Amino acid sequence: MQGVKTGMVRLFPIALFTLPFGLAFGVAATDAGLTDIQAISMSVLAFSGAAQFAALDFWGESVALGSLAMVVLALNARHVIMGAAVSPWINQLRPGQRVLTLSLLSDPNFADSQPSFRRGERDAGILLGGGVILWLFWVTGTVIGVLGGTAIGDTSALGIDVVMPCFFVAVVIGQLKGRATFLPIVVASLVSVVLLGGVPTGWNVVLGALAGGIAGVWRHAK
Repeated sequence: MQGVKTGMVRLFPIALFTLPFGLAFGVAATDAGLTDIQAISMSVLAFSGAAQFAALDFWGESVALGSLAMVVLALNARHVIMGAAVSPWINQLRPGQRVLTLSLLSDPNFADSQPSFRRGERDAGILLGGGVILWLFWVTGTVIGVLGGTAIGDTSALGIDVVMPCFFVAVVIGQLKGRATFLPIVVASLVSVVLLGGVPTGWNVVLGALAGGIAGVWRHAK
């Protein structure tokens, strides 16, 4: 339980900024024709912001399930890499704990847990706790958006959208340890930026991560 508490406390400031994104989804979902229960249930069960927004484009009288599944797969393909990275932690858990922790795996709690993992800590509760607090604020934001988000107005004017990029930059900088780590980060960033707009949404991140991994292996082999 200590690890869960630690993860929740560490990501509480970041979780606060998921609230307006959840709010925006709640508003967008109701505008797209989802009922209040459907919109809230999607956030409770899916907990994947980008995939949830993408799903709204397929909502209508007839849902193209095949196309929707492919889009969601592309947007969440990075979880394959993330899952492999946290496997030493996750595989020691009981099946129920493993499913719960992985269902709440997201970019922020994955990034936050990596320094702990590299220090040799084995308490997967850090990963779970971060996921729980992010999920709570995401669902809370959705509920607010569904029930009265239109009265709040446009939250993008507050500049909240820059919080997540700043968080990830801070995490990456904190893990820089000489040229061996610098090269993969530069390669991954360049590939992701160059491919932005040239490949389906989300694939630039996946391909950037793969390119960074290859660069890291090449650098280590030298």
